[in-house]
Amino acid sequence: MPLSRSDGRRYDVSIPDLSGKRAVVTGASDGVGLGIATALAGAGAEVVMPVRNPVKGEAAVTKIRDRHPAARLVLEKLDLSSLESVAALGERLRSDGVPIQILINNAGVMTPPDRQTTSDGFELQFGTNHLGHFALTGALLPLLTAGRARVTSQTSVAARSGMINFDDPNWQQRYDGMRAYRQSKIACGLFGLELGRRSRAAGWGITSTLSHPGVAPTGLLSARPEVGRNTDTRDVRIIRWLSARGLIVGTVDTAKLPALLAATAPDARDGSCYGPQWPGNLGGPAGEQRLWAPLRKDDDATRLWTLSEDLTGVSIP
Repeated sequence: MPLSRSDGRRYDVSIPDLSGKRAVVTGASDGVGLGIATALAGAGAEVVMPVRNPVKGEAAVTKIRDRHPAARLVLEKLDLSSLESVAALGERLRSDGVPIQILINNAGVMTPPDRQTTSDGFELQFGTNHLGHFALTGALLPLLTAGRARVTSQTSVAARSGMINFDDPNWQQRYDGMRAYRQSKIACGLFGLELGRRSRAAGWGITSTLSHPGVAPTGLLSARPEVGRNTDTRDVRIIRWLSARGLIVGTVDTAKLPALLAATAPDARDGSCYGPQWPGNLGGPAGEQRLWAPLRKDDDATRLWTLSEDLTGVSIP
């Protein structure tokens, strides 16, 4: 496996040559997703960048080409909080007929101030972080199978605790933003693990891995008017202070590395998880780590898969 290498507080990973491969990265318009897309493009992959905001998407393309002038990039429109948008992207990419070798389900939202719902009526975090990616993976399954793809699901340190609220997955009764966020990220992990098991059973040829960025000063907790947050949170101000001093947490640059390892390491095993290696998995160089307890519940993963099919109407045979 390519090992993380360090130079003071700077870390990197070795990425193999990806020439001739197509990668799809959600949330590639900024933050960790932009870093992932930039690295994959630099390694020779054609990177499909499905983004919600076309203006931010164009700016991201410019940034990547400033660094890698020969980058092969495809900008697509995607709103993960809309199953109609997900289905439309799936149809467009299937009509292209180009096999996909890498899919990184990275995009997400975190703890809006009040309970919000997607256009389909799901709690925003569960609907965007998990159900949108579930539906997207299902829509792209023929291309993923054709490419014998590596699918990487981005979970979170929040998934160390919590559970799937199967009795009320959309938190209509007693909403708690952080518990709902934990649920959404546990769901991302359980989905990735169940995808790998089903691929092995059905012979899809898909390898499914997990990753998480640790804690870094990304835009998740910054001001985001689109989710009702008009100012930066206290938490993100603390994270920025710690990150600038190299304490406990990582940086935006280091936060991309676990997903890159999970998606490109030649010997990454199906069902493996990658994250930062400092105590608590909050920062530091990227490497493989043990699954947290909520992700080791196979029965929950099977139950979640069935629930996700029922809620989205997307059946993955």
